[in-house]
Amino acid sequence: MAAALTKREAIVGQYIFDAFPDNPATPEANGMANVRASLETVLATGKPHEMAPQHYDVPDRTQPGRFLERHWLPRHTPVLDATGQVQFIIQSVQDITASRQAELLLRTSQAAEQAAHAVAEQQRQRFHEVLTQMPAYIAVYQGPDHIYQFVNPAYQSLFPHRSFLGRPFREGIPEAVELGVVALFDQVYRTGEPVYLWEMEGWFDFHGNGQPVQVFLNISLHPLRDVQGHIDGVMDFTYDVSEQVRARRQVEELNQELENRVQERTQDAEHSRAVAVEQRNRLLRLFSQAPAEINLFQGPDHIWTLVHPRTQALLAGRLLQGLPRRQALPELPEAQHEPFDRVFRTGQPVHVSETTQRFDNLYPGGEQHDEYYDLTLQPKYDASGHIEGVMSLALNVTERVRARHQAEALQTQVLAAVQEQAQARQALYQVFEQTPAAVALLRSPGHRYEYVNPAYQAFFLDRQLVGLDLAVAAPELVAQGFKVLIDQVYQTGETYFGSEQPFTPPSAIGEPPRPYYFNFTYQAYQEDGAVAGVSIFAFDVTEQVLARQERAAQQQRLEQLFMQAPAAICILAGPALVYELVNPGYQALFPGRRLLGLPLLEAMPEIADHTVYQGFRTVYEQGVTLEAKALLIPIARPVDGQLEDRYFNYIQQARRDAAGQPDGVLVFAFEVTEQVQARQQAQGLAAELTTTNEQLTRTNVDLDNFIYTASHDLKSPISNIEGLLYLLQGELPEQVAQEEKVGPTLARMLESVERFKRTIAHLTDVSKLQKEHTPPSTLVNLANVVEDVRQDLLPQLQAAGATLFIDVSAQPPVQFSEKNLRSIIYNLLSNAVKYRHPSRPPHVEVRAHVHAEQTVLEVHDNGLGIDPAHLPRLFTMFQRFHDHVEGTGIGLYMVKRMVENAGGRIEVQSQLGAGTTFLVHLPHASGRTA
Repeated sequence: MAAALTKREAIVGQYIFDAFPDNPATPEANGMANVRASLETVLATGKPHEMAPQHYDVPDRTQPGRFLERHWLPRHTPVLDATGQVQFIIQSVQDITASRQAELLLRTSQAAEQAAHAVAEQQRQRFHEVLTQMPAYIAVYQGPDHIYQFVNPAYQSLFPHRSFLGRPFREGIPEAVELGVVALFDQVYRTGEPVYLWEMEGWFDFHGNGQPVQVFLNISLHPLRDVQGHIDGVMDFTYDVSEQVRARRQVEELNQELENRVQERTQDAEHSRAVAVEQRNRLLRLFSQAPAEINLFQGPDHIWTLVHPRTQALLAGRLLQGLPRRQALPELPEAQHEPFDRVFRTGQPVHVSETTQRFDNLYPGGEQHDEYYDLTLQPKYDASGHIEGVMSLALNVTERVRARHQAEALQTQVLAAVQEQAQARQALYQVFEQTPAAVALLRSPGHRYEYVNPAYQAFFLDRQLVGLDLAVAAPELVAQGFKVLIDQVYQTGETYFGSEQPFTPPSAIGEPPRPYYFNFTYQAYQEDGAVAGVSIFAFDVTEQVLARQERAAQQQRLEQLFMQAPAAICILAGPALVYELVNPGYQALFPGRRLLGLPLLEAMPEIADHTVYQGFRTVYEQGVTLEAKALLIPIARPVDGQLEDRYFNYIQQARRDAAGQPDGVLVFAFEVTEQVQARQQAQGLAAELTTTNEQLTRTNVDLDNFIYTASHDLKSPISNIEGLLYLLQGELPEQVAQEEKVGPTLARMLESVERFKRTIAHLTDVSKLQKEHTPPSTLVNLANVVEDVRQDLLPQLQAAGATLFIDVSAQPPVQFSEKNLRSIIYNLLSNAVKYRHPSRPPHVEVRAHVHAEQTVLEVHDNGLGIDPAHLPRLFTMFQRFHDHVEGTGIGLYMVKRMVENAGGRIEVQSQLGAGTTFLVHLPHASGRTA
């Protein structure tokens, strides 16, 4: 009643479904309908019905109208009258709410884990694609000599005439030695600290014609570590910023000229208006001076919602804002609109280098000309996380003359934009408010926060930032070394680019600190020709960094597992089947023999004519998988070269390239020479083993005869001892018999004799059971045997105050020895009464049901129970776990033997202090069940 949250007196007399209605919040549970169907089944058949687990919530009696979640395992048992009709139905239920909720939590956890694995795999694939497709020049070097291990296509395309893999960096790029880059590689490898070079000038022979070309490069060198954390390599990320450097130098000259002209035009403006719009002017200049053109497009038609001044300058005189991109730029081919559709549809950024944009109406006469851009398209999300538009970041890298034309157009547009600053400033605020980047504007040498967007503010919780100096508002930035970088930018005016640098923002109370990783830019902005402050653009790349770290850890674990696997594993590559990888287990099969780097037949010439080599060829050429067990392969011994027979189990499986074609063979092998030789020896000893088994059988028969003879021969002496004790007891004078030591001693001797007699009797029974593997059996009515035993035990039941519930009448006859079946039931029921719990009246239930072509007899009590540690020895001869009552420890052993001799089995379930249940599986009348 406690589990159902009610009391007996509260529901007696109520209709069951009025007392326990369905929970309207869980209509899918169907609790009432399922229980009603079960009750109707019992009424129709007159037989018990066990239901599947049910979700049936119970009313919360303390809060009317509310329900509490419950899961049950119900059973409905009929009570029949004298005519066999159902008079009552007993409903017994087991509360399984906790286990069902635990299963639900487990399934939820497993689903989340599978989803996490899928995301990790997707991220791993995406990282590989990005690495090979990035416009950056990426290379990975191994060891102190910086040996090339990997170069991406962009890196290789710079030097199409050079080969890199397997060569030291100083040989691959000899020009870098004089530039001091090799020394920086050594520094990163030695210290483990990354190194960044911004706009490094260098001259390189890209085409192998002896004519070096000037370039400016941003170089990031990062240490690589093995699974123990030791540095074992360097990763190189390099970007060509030559056009940006040249363009910036021109733009800086232009900006200076524009500043002078703007000052001339605005020097008479009212001082109060200048103060009011000062902050927005700074943001506008920051937006206008950004090296990339930022444009915003809304919806699937890419309606222009924000036009960057440089974009408007490029398309001077053309209406852009508010128009779909295809309508605003009709001269562009469809292929240049498709990336915008893809970003809006998939949410995946698109990066295109040096894309050509051909526009008309730029010059008198409307002739077309080409513009070149490095273009990045990013999805823009609304507050609910759905894609609402696309952000375009375009860096114009057109040659110098076209850059000059663009600058002239930009000058005209900037001068014209002075009259439209109010609208442009408002749009600029929206850009920074909606961008996923963290943006902040710092002013003065103290780096006072003038502006922060929501993405930046989110990393500092609800802390006040605007109006405070950085050291006061964000001491974490000072402690973690970022203020030093900002000071440097403010003092030198040089832009600082940070890549995947860690930062630990403040955490909420009770939450542990969590590091984040950012790509960021610190850029100085000027007023009146002097640095006035620093702008911050930071992108959270934590997920990418953690995913890469996880992939690296997984790769390390996979390699360790591969090399530490107990199987012999190798990979053979190419048509010559060259050993590309050999793990220690495989090498151990062929000690002293060189394998790695050699073709298969060069390493193992003795298998050239063997079927195993033909198998390798078949796997490589057809892509099939072959498996062999105990294959005999003669292998040359390392000492004298003589062939010796060795046996192997192996699997040969094709390895495939990106196109799905076989490019190698993967081998998993186990040597089973010892097992095969042992099996051959075992077959040779089969006759001897058969003889030994026959001798053991005869020995067991002799032992059984000995037990029977010993128990029979001991009966006469023990009977004589018993008679002598009784004679002694009768002959002793009454005064002597009543002495303190004499009387109790005689009584104990008589008790010992009685126990010895019972033990001899049990040994005799055991001996009979040992011989009686197929006892005579008949069709036995289970109910009649149980009732017969109940009548015999009636005095014991009444003396103990025990209640006995029996439900076996509806079961079919069983094929069994009636004498043995009676003995089994008598032992189980008498034990249930004998080992009762001292603090409660004994209650014993005897049930039977049909399961898996057997009749299962179930005897359940609420007695002392058995310690789980004792259960494995419960049916062992002479085992007793409770000493407060008499017993020999033979009964349950005999029960088990009788059940098993008849083709059945017995199980036990027990809880210490709660009770015990025995389940006896009896064969049907149709025959025994093994």
